[in-house]
Amino acid sequence: MTEAPWLVVGLGNPGTRYAGNRHNVGAMVVEELARQAGAGLRQHKAGRAWAAEVRLGTAPGGLPGPRAVLARPMTYMNVSGGPVSGLASFYKTPVERVVVVHDELDIEPGQVRLKRGGGEGGHNGLRSISQSLGSKDYLRVRLGIGRPPGRQDPADWVLSDFPAKDRVETELLVGDGADAVIDLTQLGLEATQQRFHAR
Repeated sequence: MTEAPWLVVGLGNPGTRYAGNRHNVGAMVVEELARQAGAGLRQHKAGRAWAAEVRLGTAPGGLPGPRAVLARPMTYMNVSGGPVSGLASFYKTPVERVVVVHDELDIEPGQVRLKRGGGEGGHNGLRSISQSLGSKDYLRVRLGIGRPPGRQDPADWVLSDFPAKDRVETELLVGDGADAVIDLTQLGLEATQQRFHAR
């Protein structure tokens, strides 16, 4: 029996208004992975998501990397769970092969951290996914955006764009997030944590 594909979900809000927001950095990573694979995200028949079936990176020996479905929900962030559980059901992907890529206030800007399970830390997208999957034991690739300066409301911070002056840093964060997803699917969680958490 062929192993189910990985399901890699990048969180964000739909539409051009939100495209450059800090909250959309997970979606940016999935779009970068699709670009690297030469694939375009298209509306999926299983539900409210844009998706593409790809091979992630190159495996040892120059072989194609593991099968994966790249996806970003067409819904707003706080109701991401329905599209994620719909795709997981369609592809028969178990929760341990679901990877959610998302922004994280409590991680320094530019840092990438990985974990399996745990709490949602007030992240409504994660809360929705946990409820819809009936489990918190999916993998998370957490992209640091830091806390807002002064007394700025965190909600305003995540829904504001990355500043133009930080364009290079933003591109590096997206690139590192894409690399972390590929390593995670090929090397496993611990090896990928060691690589990225040591930075």
